[in-house]
Amino acid sequence: TQAKPPAGRARLNARRVRTVKLEAHCICRDAINLRGDAGDTGRPPVKGVPEHFIVIEQRLKEMDAMAIDIEVLSINPFWYGKDRDTAAQIVKVQNEKLAELCAARPERFGAFASLSLQYPDLAVEQLETAVRKQGLRGAAIGGSVLGEDFSDPKFHPVWAKAEDLGAVLFIHPQSTPELAKRFKGNGWLSITIGNPLDPTIALQ
Repeated sequence: TQAKPPAGRARLNARRVRTVKLEAHCICRDAINLRGDAGDTGRPPVKGVPEHFIVIEQRLKEMDAMAIDIEVLSINPFWYGKDRDTAAQIVKVQNEKLAELCAARPERFGAFASLSLQYPDLAVEQLETAVRKQGLRGAAIGGSVLGEDFSDPKFHPVWAKAEDLGAVLFIHPQSTPELAKRFKGNGWLSITIGNPLDPTIALQ
């Protein structure tokens, strides 16, 4: 049997409203296996990493427990430093998996596509496919691409394509790499300072 949506806890003027979680992390094992190098930086160094590998029924139970009607899934970019072919393979796998998850329970899941932003022409094609063919809602991107700011004209075709498609671009912070040395220590400053600063700079 399918899990029922959570009971009507969220209300506005006594009317039931849907609760949407816009930032919902997801990781695909097949995509991580394409990294081709040692380590596994596709997995964030935080508590709860196993839950990033989504088992639909378990995730639905967790969503119901928190009265979340819909999650919009996304994957933080770990492929910006990869060559064109590897990045394209990683993004292809991830977008296909995200589309499969959403198709399995469209009333509970949406998703933002992954893009190979280090290759803007490829990113344009990926966004077109993701929105028009795979039914994804837009794309999740980092706050910069290997230190290159979004104001660089080479990224303009990506923004133009997103506007043409009416696609959302969800900027997820990746700390602020230029300040990594200053963020060392036990305070996790890369999160408390670096993460808020990253999208702030990206939007300038």
